[in-house]
Amino acid sequence: MIRKLIDMVFGKRAVKNQIIINAEALETRVAILQENELTDFHVERPSEDRIVGSIFKGRVQNLEDSLQAAFIDIGMKKNAFIHYWDMIPEDTMRLEVEEGGGGGGEGNRQQRRSKQLASEIQQRFPIGSEIVVQVTKGAIGTKGPRVSANLSVPGRYLVMMPGSSLKGVSRRIEDRDERERLKKVLARLPVPKNLGIIVRTAGLGTRRTAFARDLRSLLDIWVQIETGIREKPAPCRLYQEPDLIERMIRDALTEEVDRIMVDSREEYERIKALVARISRRARGALKIYEGDAPIFEYYDIERQIENSFRRKVWMKSGGYIVFDETEALVAIDVNTGRYKGGKTQDESILQVNLEAAEEVARQLRMRNVGGLVVIDFIDMKSRKDQAQVYRRMKECLRKDKARTNVLQISPLGLLEMTRQRTDESIRDTALVNCPYCGGRGKVKSALSMSVELQRQIAGVMRRHRKPGETLDLRIVVNPVILERLRREDEATLVAMESKYKGRLGFVPDNTRHIEDFTIQNAATGAELYTTREA
Repeated sequence: MIRKLIDMVFGKRAVKNQIIINAEALETRVAILQENELTDFHVERPSEDRIVGSIFKGRVQNLEDSLQAAFIDIGMKKNAFIHYWDMIPEDTMRLEVEEGGGGGGEGNRQQRRSKQLASEIQQRFPIGSEIVVQVTKGAIGTKGPRVSANLSVPGRYLVMMPGSSLKGVSRRIEDRDERERLKKVLARLPVPKNLGIIVRTAGLGTRRTAFARDLRSLLDIWVQIETGIREKPAPCRLYQEPDLIERMIRDALTEEVDRIMVDSREEYERIKALVARISRRARGALKIYEGDAPIFEYYDIERQIENSFRRKVWMKSGGYIVFDETEALVAIDVNTGRYKGGKTQDESILQVNLEAAEEVARQLRMRNVGGLVVIDFIDMKSRKDQAQVYRRMKECLRKDKARTNVLQISPLGLLEMTRQRTDESIRDTALVNCPYCGGRGKVKSALSMSVELQRQIAGVMRRHRKPGETLDLRIVVNPVILERLRREDEATLVAMESKYKGRLGFVPDNTRHIEDFTIQNAATGAELYTTREA
């Protein structure tokens, strides 16, 4: 009934842009949909410490002149890595970096300063000295986090840069009149001398009072950071970015967003308070989801997420792309597959490559992969066709908040690009080495399976429990998953029994795959849900 009401009020086709939030005890997931197609996906787990964006007071542990880099103790298991040229804050190229522009020029800066830089660093930062740094890239694989002394704290409309004198407007705001208006607004704001300020794209069309309110909250944060610098011993954390939901409301909630749907009453109330400070219009867009099916299942997000774990991704035209993700780079191959359109072979190849450019850009965002990316488009004889595919790729990547740098298609038919890498990819976050093949493949982790299992149990209880009755369920799982449930998630399961007025019984089955489970009615033996494919 609730599903029908939601469809009657909104209509899936009528809502073009929406933010869907799935908040659970072990995991928070946020999906951004454009016309029901998943364009961005983010996951955060309370048990995992997210340090990207955090500011630390650290201690220099080692200086490596041969690497032109230092290692900083910030209180983590692994020391943080910092280039010499990132240890001394500079305004040069700062505006481009903060706005998500290309990072080109860093190598030239390194080459230009490398001769005098080592001696300057040794004088200013001898081993054992303290330094304030911000994490720009989390620990990935065997590598420790990457940090920089160029600090930045984002607000809703402004980015604050301690130690900088830069004041500017995001280059993504292209309207000349609006840029001039925003510069005048900046000039009237009471910004301290030791703080730089950049207007974010969200500031487009925003009133001066909103900027002043945003600046006050940023200055409050800076006061806390300064107090920590003076009073806290190194190593210590001075500032931490808000959680996923608050970040998404801050960064992704724009005038184009038609609806925000959340499946948790507690988070709904929190988001309502956050949204109230941003926009009156946005308050009407916030809704709570109370349907029977899990929210990501209802909006067909689960299936689209599963595609992000697949090596082969089919496109609407019948062509497909193949992703091979390695530690050093991501290789992507484009194939015509079942595509039969186009009057000529060259036209068919061009159409598949243009569609592939759009899909690759979307998949890079969804999978959160970064580093060096090499795309093997289908060979095109015409330089005009190659240029058209290159332009389409550049255009699609403008939607990506991560910095990208794209080169022209090479004589070998390869397009090389880089994408800013800040965290583990979605694949590495959710999957562990497969115990069945000694690490040659991937399966979902026990935590991921526990989250999925609890999600399906809740859905089954909502669908099948009759008023006034207690629903007994028997869940058959792999012993590894059962051990995780007993050891880590017992309290969550007990709370679920109380919430849905049911009883849960678990049966281990050694023959089951780690990703396979079945939910049965304990009284009748009827199978209510299974992960096995038909």
